[in-house]
Amino acid sequence: MNLIYQTGISTPLASFPLLRRAARCPVSYRTIMSSSLISDSEKQNKLVWIWTECKEVMIASVERGWNTFIFPSESRFRDLASEWSSIALIHPLFIEGSEISNMQNQVVARLFDVCSPEDLLFIQPHEQTNDLVINFKGEWQVIPAENLVAAFQGCKRTVLAVTTNSSEAQVFLEALEQGLGGVVLKVDDIGEVFALNSYFDQQNEVRNLLSLTRATVTHVQVVGMGDRVCIDLCSLMRPGEGLLVGSFARGLFLVHSECLESNYIASRPFRVNAGPVHAYVSIPGGKTCYLSELQAGKEVVVVDRNGKQRNAIVGRVKIESRPLILVEVKENMSNEMYSILLQNAETVGLVCPCEDKSTKTVIPVTSLKVGDEVLVRVQGAARHTGIEIQEFIIER
Repeated sequence: MNLIYQTGISTPLASFPLLRRAARCPVSYRTIMSSSLISDSEKQNKLVWIWTECKEVMIASVERGWNTFIFPSESRFRDLASEWSSIALIHPLFIEGSEISNMQNQVVARLFDVCSPEDLLFIQPHEQTNDLVINFKGEWQVIPAENLVAAFQGCKRTVLAVTTNSSEAQVFLEALEQGLGGVVLKVDDIGEVFALNSYFDQQNEVRNLLSLTRATVTHVQVVGMGDRVCIDLCSLMRPGEGLLVGSFARGLFLVHSECLESNYIASRPFRVNAGPVHAYVSIPGGKTCYLSELQAGKEVVVVDRNGKQRNAIVGRVKIESRPLILVEVKENMSNEMYSILLQNAETVGLVCPCEDKSTKTVIPVTSLKVGDEVLVRVQGAARHTGIEIQEFIIER
């Protein structure tokens, strides 16, 4: 698709790099999302349509590849669709009654208002071949959306929900984990377009494997008391999973969760005993924050020994005074030095490199010795409010 952004003078398409990149997107744009518990074969392509009268929202949406727009069928909205089509190659759809048609007057979807449980009874997965747009008008949204996800699983028809903000869109896109097939973003606020795009960026980020590096332990020392942070997540972790934590943002250690059983204490697969308050922890968007900044509702990045990552919500943070141990390592490839402080306890451990199934997953910090190998995440050192920047910095 070629997008031409016209002004009062003849301007080459190359002058608008963002719009030019968006022009390469297909008309029926879908955003790929993934989930920690949904297999690769079940990953869903999420459809995004825009319902707006705001030109700025239209341009921002097209720049992000969302070029299907819904309009009422009245003549003034058809004129608006024609005007916008002269600015960008968009795909206009028009609502008339319960039918949503394209420019050729072909019905491509049907609109249903849902105000009560009885309204859901009229929405059946196999009665028609058109896609469905659901406009939830009652107070209940989450459970009705989950009911639709369950009813339409395996169906080729796409079910979209009308939403007026990005937070509401997230509810629909994550209903029963799999989510509805897409959303119709009905807004005149350009900020909601940015927010929804940011949400998709974070979801797609977890599809990429993080590069983890081997590092050799060079020094282990008991150092005394400090305020350490336990992070309790709203998700369960499996053996080999943990959080990326470190004294320096340039080198974060994969600290294992407390999911392993022991004879002295029950496992807590939702918890990572992460280290003192000063340490950095990896959060979505390639950022870091201090452990002392975490609180309920914030997100962190859970990583396994193979670099597979997923986002998880913090449910609780506990800060208590505990004995600490200092661990220093040297990266095997570059000889760079990194360090971390952790609680000196048998339930706290660092994840080891994956050799084969017989290789142990984690080494407790109480058993660490010089020469042991652990996994670290190497990245840029300089940070401003958790965002990686380019500047001169020395950390010791």
